[in-house]
Amino acid sequence: MDMKEILKGLVENAKQRISESENPEKLNDVRVAYLGKKGELTALLKSMKDVAPEERPAFGQMVNDVRKEIESMLTDTQKELAARMLEKKMKTEVIDVTLPAKKAMIGHRHPNTIALEEVERIFIGMGYEVVEGPEVEYADYNFTKLNIPEDHPARDEQDTFFINDSILLRSQTSPVQARKMEEGKLPIRMIAPGRVFRSDEVDATHSPSFHQIEGLVIDKKITFADLKGTLQEFARELFGPETKTKFRPHHFPFTEPSAEVDVSCFKCGGSGCRFCKGSGWIEILGCGMVHPNVLRMCGIDPEEYTGFAFGVGLERIALLKYEIDDMRLLYENDTRFLKQF
Repeated sequence: MDMKEILKGLVENAKQRISESENPEKLNDVRVAYLGKKGELTALLKSMKDVAPEERPAFGQMVNDVRKEIESMLTDTQKELAARMLEKKMKTEVIDVTLPAKKAMIGHRHPNTIALEEVERIFIGMGYEVVEGPEVEYADYNFTKLNIPEDHPARDEQDTFFINDSILLRSQTSPVQARKMEEGKLPIRMIAPGRVFRSDEVDATHSPSFHQIEGLVIDKKITFADLKGTLQEFARELFGPETKTKFRPHHFPFTEPSAEVDVSCFKCGGSGCRFCKGSGWIEILGCGMVHPNVLRMCGIDPEEYTGFAFGVGLERIALLKYEIDDMRLLYENDTRFLKQF
């Protein structure tokens, strides 16, 4: 049979199959049958070796013309099918534009984050820098350099998560202070917020993982009066300008002298209420003057430099400030609770 007749018949068959294609899938089958790697046109091109050399250019041109014709038919039909399907979809999938839209759920800051940002704002305003450190820490930084010897109860496995004899999950953010002091860049004014870990049972006021914010100031001629003034200003900024502070003697291994700090109840003004359990005061943090042994172990001369340190639980600030009575609510991810903030 003449090659022109073969190609003409091939085009007619392709045209018929294309016109019978009811959807894009069937149309693609036709494309593969004629133009694919094993399609009829490809087979004809492969048979070119059997054609006389002088006839090959004309043969190749005819095959390419047929390919373009079939491709054109396929493209036109594809557009027609797409338009037909869109029209059908518009008729069957009616949208009622008068219905209220679905409101997107937009997240916001966690109560802990809000409290932390406020504390950072207060201390940055007083010239402090925010410093972070590793959560997996050496016992040397977590205990030894903070004047806590190996036989101290704080190192008990019941209180601390040890990974091995010398590495643990930090039980406080004080190691960040020790690392900063070791750098030897004085003076120091810093706060160290971060997550800490202790082997506590979960209840309304305890968790094995919580957050601390610890502060440190090292400079010449720093006294307890500087500590009192700093914490008084912090309390006023955080809880209100009428807030008063009270210092009670305490003991911490890394400070001497040490104190616990209470603030006057910001609900009743100190007269006594349910919130402060009738005492008029609320305990918020611990503090003290940096122990000379800590300074020496971190390479600072205690005869020339002094300093103070303090530490407060971030969750405690959030619980007090937002009047939350159960610490577990902060971690349960209940949107009914969190979206109140």
